[in-house]
Amino acid sequence: MKQSTYFSNKILPLIKNKYVITILAFLLWMTIFDENNFVAQYKTRQKLKDLEKDKKYYTTEIANNKENLNELMSSIDNLEKFAREKYLMKRDNEDIFVFVQEDKK
Repeated sequence: MKQSTYFSNKILPLIKNKYVITILAFLLWMTIFDENNFVAQYKTRQKLKDLEKDKKYYTTEIANNKENLNELMSSIDNLEKFAREKYLMKRDNEDIFVFVQEDKK
């Protein structure tokens, strides 16, 4: 009998309260039915963090590439060194030998 009086004295008035009903309906709507529910917002924030991290990486890569390009275009010797090292270019009367170290596994 005590449980019945507790329910009727404490819980029932809360359920009948229009503010509680409105808040519960709003929370239900925002968690399940709305297009921009809490789960979608969380996923969007995570994606934004990843994109900002990618932006930072690509910004530093662009700065490094611009620096390398300026260095290459500043002198013919640097351009020739780059072409020989990266693209294995050679002159007509030269032979190139490439030594590759193998991993010991």
